[in-house]
Parts: sequence; C-alpha cells; structure tokens
Amino acid sequence: MSTDITGLSHPAEFEDQEATWIIWKVSDHKRGYSTIDVVKQMILALTEPGQRVCVICEDEQAEASATLWLDQHPLTRSWVTLYRVPHIERWIRDTGPPFVRDASGQIHIVDFCFNVWGYADNTSPQAIIDSAMSRGLADQLGLGLIETPLISEGGNREVNGRGTLMLTARVEEGRNPGWSRRAMEQEYQRVLGIRNVLWLEEGLLEDQHTFLGPIYVGEGEMAYTATATNGHVDEYARFADPHTILLAQVPEDDRGDAVGGENHRRLEAAASILHASRDQDGHPFRIIRLPMPKTTMVEMGPVDAVYEQIARMKYPEAFPFPKGKAVKVIAAASYLNMVITPKVILVPAYGPLQNDPEQLKRDEEVVTTLRKVFPDRNIVQLNALAINLGGGGMHCITLHQPKW
Repeated sequence: MSTDITGLSHPAEFEDQEATWIIWKVSDHKRGYSTIDVVKQMILALTEPGQRVCVICEDEQAEASATLWLDQHPLTRSWVTLYRVPHIERWIRDTGPPFVRDASGQIHIVDFCFNVWGYADNTSPQAIIDSAMSRGLADQLGLGLIETPLISEGGNREVNGRGTLMLTARVEEGRNPGWSRRAMEQEYQRVLGIRNVLWLEEGLLEDQHTFLGPIYVGEGEMAYTATATNGHVDEYARFADPHTILLAQVPEDDRGDAVGGENHRRLEAAASILHASRDQDGHPFRIIRLPMPKTTMVEMGPVDAVYEQIARMKYPEAFPFPKGKAVKVIAAASYLNMVITPKVILVPAYGPLQNDPEQLKRDEEVVTTLRKVFPDRNIVQLNALAINLGGGGMHCITLHQPKW
C-alpha cells in the first residue's frame, strides 16, 4: 500500500484516455424513464469511434444483463471490458478511483473517504460498500493505493492536468467540517499533486441538499431536489484545456424567475472569482460561458424510486414531507455535466423533450460553442433526463482513466 509518494500527477478529462468507466445498473429513478437505455446509448456513442469502455456490474445478474446486450452489438462488444465490483450507487464519478502517476511512472489509485454525499456518515453500510470500490478496482487492476481521510467526490474535483483544482467550497467544507481550506489544499497536494486550488463558493440551487427542504420555484410552488449533492462543480464549471474554463450562465429570459434568478447570482459570483484567479503558473484563465437549460421538473409519487428516497429523509419542521402524495421534483439538468473523451463529447439535449423553440435554440448554441472549443472531437447530444432525475448527469455516471 502506498502512503506518501512524491511527484504525483492527476491528468484532466480532456487529455488522452485509456478508457471510460461506467456502471451497469438496471433500475430507474422514475417509472417510465429508463436509465439503462441512456447507458446503452452512451456506450454505443463512446465505442463507435474506438473509445474503450469498462463496465462495472454489481453481481451475476447485472453481468448477465450486460453480456446479453453486448452480444447483440458485436462491434461495441470488442471495445468493452466487464468487471464485477459490489456497489450500491451508480455515480462512479464520485465513488470510483481517481488515477494518479508518481515521478517514477508508477500508477496508483487514490482512496478518498465517502459519506453518501452528506446524507450519512462514512461508517454507514452504504458508505462502506461504495467507498470500497476504489480498493476493489486497485486490487483487480494490480495498482497501488493511496489512502486519505479526506471525504471527497470526483464530481466536485475539476482539474486542468497541470496542478490546478477547481471545486465548490460549500461541498468540501460540508463534507469535512473539521478541516480548514489550507489543510484540504495540503491533502490534495499530497494525494493528487495539486498546487493551486480555485474555491468557488456555491453550486446550483437545484443541487441543494434535499433534506434542507423543498425550494421555491415560483407562483407559490415548491419542488424537491433529487437527492442532490449540495453543489458539485461539474454541474456548472469544467476545464476544456489547461487554460480554458467552461462556465454556465443563466440566459437573460430566465433571470426573473426564482430558480434562474438565484442561479444567476451564484454563477456570476463564480465568474468574478474565476476572472480574478490564476493558474498554477500565475496565468489568467479564458472563461467561456454556456447557457443553462430551462428549469425542468417532473411529478413523482410512491411508485418512483427517488420519491421513496426523499420521503424517508428528515426535514425541517416547517417543511414536513407529504408522504403518500405526489410532489414536484426538480431535475439536475445541465449542459456542463457532459462526458469528454479524446474523440467524442456526450452532451445533454433538452429541447426535443420540451418541444420548446427556446430550449432547442440553447441546445444548438451549446453544440456550436463546443465545436469551436473542441474542433477535433465529435459532439453527440443525448437525452439524459432519466439520469438527471436521480440528482446527477452523464458525467456523474462515468469516470475517465488517463492514458500515460
């Protein structure tokens, strides 16, 4: 087991990759919205240009399901490797292994602690099972393990591959209340080779912890978040290259409503921080803005898995949950929660779902901008709403393995 290792580097997602990891889980957040169909579309889109995909199955039944589908797609099958690793959640970006390399060229996996996104503690049964994924894969892949007591999720770690880390402060401080920012920076330096941290204060409103109670969405209406993370950075800010940051922006038409107005305030505060920030070598960043999609809500009831999850939570006395009655749930919809690989980028599309000309316009704007930022990569748009209804997106259910 590795402990203190010098010269560590942690590549960015936009760099060369060995593979994309994804979990095969046949369960839905809302009845009628198939998450496995989204996973299948993602695997097809990734493997078509020759991206290797590693699929994790929790048990024999899941592996049989994945094998049956792959056998029907022989060209895709040649690019896919199956692994058996016990787990509960599908969000491998958060529970999976960050890969690092030391000065001698040896590759290691970092084993962060996990407390179910702040909904439990790191000694709960779910936390123990999901946090063991990094250790299990390190063993299967024959890689060294770097352990840390820091609680951290990959969805709140955006790196530029040169030593700069971008994150949401509310998430990191909420997960690690006994740590100062300086102490966390030092630990990230020790386990990831980070030399520079960009602290963005707040994430998106619809990513607020669900147990804090429903959020006001306008006209006297309230909606619950979908077991959200309390502000992961990959929902609103991403590195496109070592010097370029893609940052979400609320279109002017949406700034007058409750959700759009609050997100506008938070995102412009993040923009101010980033414009004043410097990279690990003292250079400013180029900031490119992408629009936020329109707020998307669905109705959920007792037949839906997410409803059952949020119904079991303890809420403030002012917001008792109406058990047995349908509620509005706000989707974690964002273009920035996209998957970046060397040949293809998977980005959500929301216009066709709503048959809304304005939303279609935003979809097109995002594709146009990404083609300029990534001129050598194919931009593929997919309907990821089934994933969004669980509190995350396509980026959350994937993990990149760097190629050295």
